[in-house]
Amino acid sequence: MSADRDFVEDQDEDTGTPSPLSGDASDFTDGAGGPLKRDLVAGLEKGLSVIAAFDQERPRLTISEVAARTRLTRAAARRYLLTLTHLGFVSQDRKMFSLTAKVLRLGQSYLHSARLPRIVEPELQKLAHTVKEVSIAGVLDGDDVICIAATTAGRVVSTVPQPGMRVPAYCSGVGRVLMAAMPEDELDAFIARQELAPLTSHSITEPGRLRQEIARTRAQGYACVDQELEIGLRVLAVPLKNYRGEVVSAMNVLVHASRMSLDQMVEQCLPSLLHTQAHLRMLL
Repeated sequence: MSADRDFVEDQDEDTGTPSPLSGDASDFTDGAGGPLKRDLVAGLEKGLSVIAAFDQERPRLTISEVAARTRLTRAAARRYLLTLTHLGFVSQDRKMFSLTAKVLRLGQSYLHSARLPRIVEPELQKLAHTVKEVSIAGVLDGDDVICIAATTAGRVVSTVPQPGMRVPAYCSGVGRVLMAAMPEDELDAFIARQELAPLTSHSITEPGRLRQEIARTRAQGYACVDQELEIGLRVLAVPLKNYRGEVVSAMNVLVHASRMSLDQMVEQCLPSLLHTQAHLRMLL
C-alpha cells in the first residue's frame, strides 16, 4: 500500500467518509479469521521487528546487522533506525545503534494495562510469602517464556527474576507446563524447531526425552525441572487456567538446590501452588 493511499484512508476516517473498515467483519478478514493484507500497516510491523532485533547477546548493532536480522534491505533498515532514533527509542554512536530506556514504555504499558499480570501479581506475592521462596508467572512468546510477574519474598537465587525476563521454554518449568497444554501437532512443530542447547550438564537435549518429560508434566499436572536452566536452580511449576479451563499462563516456585530437593519441593510447595492455582481460576 502506498504512503499516499495510507494518507487518504486516514483522511477518510477523520472526515467521516466510509473507511475500508466500515463494513461487516467479512469485509476485512481473509476468511480464516485473520485481517486482510491491505488492512495491515507494514511500516509498523517492520519498525517493531527492528526493535526486536536487539537482545542480550547483541545490544549494539550496525545498519547491516539490523538489515540481516530483520530481512530488510540496508536502505530500509537505515530509515527505520533513523526514525526510531528521532523518536528517542534508539541511540546512535557512530556506526552502532542501541535501544534507549524509552523502549521500556512499551513493556510498562502492557504490565500496567493488561488484565493477566494485574490479577496474578498479588496472588503470586501471597504464594511467595507462604512458601518463603522465589516465584514467577510467565507466558509463551515465540520459543521463549517471558516473565509477566515476579516476587522474591526475601529469598535470593543466582538469577533475580523480574518482569520482561526471557528464558528458553524447553528447559524451564513454566515452559514445560505451557508446552504440555499444546495440541500434539503444535507441540511436535514446537519441539522440531528447537536447538535444545545444553545450558547446563543437566539440560535435556534429546527430543525423545523432552517429549517424555512433557508427557509426565501433562499426566501429573505440574513440572519439575532440576538445574536444567541454571546450576543450583530447581523449579516446580503449574499451569494457570481461566474459568473455562483454558491454560493462559503458568507460575512456579524457584529454590536453590542447597535448600531443598525436588521431593521436598513437591511435598512443601506443591499444595500452596495448587491452592493459588485454584483461586486464580476463579479470577481469570
